[in-house]
Amino acid sequence: MENEEPKNDEITFENRIPLDELKQAVESLKVQLSGIIIGQEKFIELLIVGLLADGHVLIEGVPGVAKTITAKLFAKTLKTGFSRIQFTPDLMPSDVLGTSVLNSRTSDFEFKPGPVFSNIVLIDEINRAPAKTQAALFEVMEERQITIDGTRHSMPPPFMVIATQNPIEQEGTYALPEAQLDRFLFKIKVDYPSMEEEVEILQSHHERQGVAPQDTIEAVLDPEKLRLLREQIQGIRIEKKLLGYIAEVIGKTRNHPHLYLGASPRASIAVMNASKAVAAVDGRDFVIPEDIKKVLEPVLGHRIILSPEREMEGSTTAGVIDMITHSVEIPR
Repeated sequence: MENEEPKNDEITFENRIPLDELKQAVESLKVQLSGIIIGQEKFIELLIVGLLADGHVLIEGVPGVAKTITAKLFAKTLKTGFSRIQFTPDLMPSDVLGTSVLNSRTSDFEFKPGPVFSNIVLIDEINRAPAKTQAALFEVMEERQITIDGTRHSMPPPFMVIATQNPIEQEGTYALPEAQLDRFLFKIKVDYPSMEEEVEILQSHHERQGVAPQDTIEAVLDPEKLRLLREQIQGIRIEKKLLGYIAEVIGKTRNHPHLYLGASPRASIAVMNASKAVAAVDGRDFVIPEDIKKVLEPVLGHRIILSPEREMEGSTTAGVIDMITHSVEIPR
């Protein structure tokens, strides 16, 4: 019949923003990393989303679960600068940021940049350094610049901090200040692999015959291409009712009886930016509620603090986030 409506499988939509190149880049990144990093698909995807959303990432896990090697291999898939800083209790801010030194020829002070002046900066065991050194990262993580002796020095784009920490070993560590935690887009918790995945890890190591993992990785993204992809993500559509959904979820963390500290407005912006990146990775130029729900736990887990009573009872931040999510009606 002439007025017969199309069947569901005949309904298609065309993206307003061409995302084919972005999807291809993401798939290339996943292929490069999944060949070495076994069974950490969610970890890898969140790293990619963090990169596309122009955010920093904190990785938490026990020793030996490939936190550092994944971050190093991830950096090698990008044609950018990379530096690694091992945080220790005696590390000083100047060891990270750089310092001014006297040039004997000109009798002037010259700034010698520290290892933080790179594109992808891996900070290993970030909770090993004292508060003074951790505070040195505040400005550079938020504003992509540092100020030394009254002079501003900007970071070369792109700039991303990937930090690792061990949740078990507490001796000789310093808890990260809330202000610093709030500057990380995601906190990713890395667990042990399953038995099947561990067999695959052993098989992969055996087949490489001693070849270093980094020697098998090829760069697939350069700074200019990454800049263009990030611009595309900024153009991803998100309806006002979804912005209201984000605001309501974040607002409930601030007066929830199980929480001592709720999330800041920076968390709302982080959820929005991350959900836009998730939508783009899935090939859509618009955000759906599932994109937002997907990023709530990694965005909020390190930004909220349980009340002492609930912590003693064994409650978790993930459980409270899930409780809040179920209490807020999903807009459709």
